[in-house]
Amino acid sequence: AGGRVPGAVNLPMSQIGDLLDQLPDEAFDVICAVGGRSARVVEALEARGYDATNVDGGTNGWAGLGFPLER
Repeated sequence: AGGRVPGAVNLPMSQIGDLLDQLPDEAFDVICAVGGRSARVVEALEARGYDATNVDGGTNGWAGLGFPLER
């Protein structure tokens, strides 16, 4: 509701297992509002062989550093 990182694709955490075909083949970042939920998603994806990185601080941290958000 507060915005998203430009270019981010919203995939609900509860549905990620059904949406694996939408994930990139190359390395990618995972972000949520604060970083806790995305950290859990990254753990699950890494266990499946994905090269995923959690964005520490999440979208709130991103915005707090002055980076833009899309609304």
